[in-house]
Amino acid sequence: MTAVVAPVATAARRYRAGARRRVGVVVAALGVAVAVLFVLSLVVGSVVVPPIEAVLAAIGVGEDATVFVVRELRLTRAGAAALVGIALGVSGTLFQRVLGNPLASPDFLGVAAGAGTAAAAALVLGGVAGFTLSGYALLGGLATAAGVYLLAWRRGVSEYRFILVGIGVAAFASSVTSYLVARAEFTDARAALSWLVGSVGMATPGLVTVVAVLLAAVALVGPGLARMLRALELGDEPARMLGARAERDRFVLLGVATVLVSVATAAVGPVAFVAMLAGPIATIALGPASRSIVAAGLMGAVILQVADLVAQHALAWPISTGVVTGIFGAPYIAWVLISAARESSGT
Repeated sequence: MTAVVAPVATAARRYRAGARRRVGVVVAALGVAVAVLFVLSLVVGSVVVPPIEAVLAAIGVGEDATVFVVRELRLTRAGAAALVGIALGVSGTLFQRVLGNPLASPDFLGVAAGAGTAAAAALVLGGVAGFTLSGYALLGGLATAAGVYLLAWRRGVSEYRFILVGIGVAAFASSVTSYLVARAEFTDARAALSWLVGSVGMATPGLVTVVAVLLAAVALVGPGLARMLRALELGDEPARMLGARAERDRFVLLGVATVLVSVATAAVGPVAFVAMLAGPIATIALGPASRSIVAAGLMGAVILQVADLVAQHALAWPISTGVVTGIFGAPYIAWVLISAARESSGT
């Protein structure tokens, strides 16, 4: 018996070691990609700046004209694409893994829609803008998530019920937003529609700083969140047997995900599908047996950075970042639904 168990245990250890190495390689590669895309965002534009000069100008070293172009015109946008992308990627994978559904992202669960409704109401009814508008979006996202959680509560929150309630709340919030925009003056409606599409270019240095501080705080508690998530993915009963408090941990994880997506939305608007795409694409890179919150966050940054570069430079005129992410997100939804239908039919 021992002769049989020992090789199996050795094989299992080798498999886990190989999986950890692959996670490390993928995370490192994604980190390099984020850094390269960040520098590229500083380099390209109507005035092309050499990479070394762009990096030096970002810290205030170089000719005045170059420093102005990089620091005043490009640095905030480049930082927002990276940091907001990480926030959306982490948020999306937390929602998907806690709720056990690849479509369980903030785009469909009402959080982004609630933030958009609050921002549209502030624009149309109050004429607010800037940091105050972002504050309304943040409060709207948090309030909507709290409402979804309360409506889905029945001696606990089941994943299926949470998703259904979230979809319903998202539809209601979108309807309210459409009504507000339809009743608004032309200038207010145009401003609201521009915000609702979402664009990295709307970020301000103050909001980018808020996102950075939030990500630093999440990184400090990241190992604890990962342990909670791994226990919940075993199921509630096994998690309780391991000493976890399933309902509390689910609330904490969904709360962190909600704060991340709400702050990200407050910074750049409701950029569609980044949160939904990041985790599954990262899983493809990692392999089906491995998952990583860090990899999902970095993949979110890569997606948003590439989308923003395309939005700025692929056409003769710039477009909103959300338009590009929407183009990529729609086919993914169709693919997920078709795959699910094939699995259920056994074909």
